[in-house]
Amino acid sequence: MKPLTIIAYTGAAAGLAALGVAMAKTNPSQVEYEEYAVQRLTKYLKTDVCKKTTNFIENLIRFNCDKLVDSANPQIQEIIARTTERQNYIIFSIYRTDLKINSWIPSYKFETVGAFDQFYTYTAEKE
Repeated sequence: MKPLTIIAYTGAAAGLAALGVAMAKTNPSQVEYEEYAVQRLTKYLKTDVCKKTTNFIENLIRFNCDKLVDSANPQIQEIIARTTERQNYIIFSIYRTDLKINSWIPSYKFETVGAFDQFYTYTAEKE
């Protein structure tokens, strides 16, 4: 092999190793995912549930809907913690949340990847 090729391969290997170390150090934890999921779910409830209610009774409930959602954050985080499974691959994690509260409320399934201290939800299905 030529010396230039050896240097290029060595540099590429060092770069990949550095990337792997950086990813391992920035792999978000389960608690960070729970905080992310609570924020996303709270935003969804406030924009899609509280603001889009149409009948008279729901309009009465909507008056305090945002406050109700905010006050329920600890319970929401507890539900998410109970219904989430984390698969840790050292350099990234996959979180699967099966959000089912009871038979009266529709259940949802979320799949999220966490890497570089960020989350990307790639599947969100209503069941």
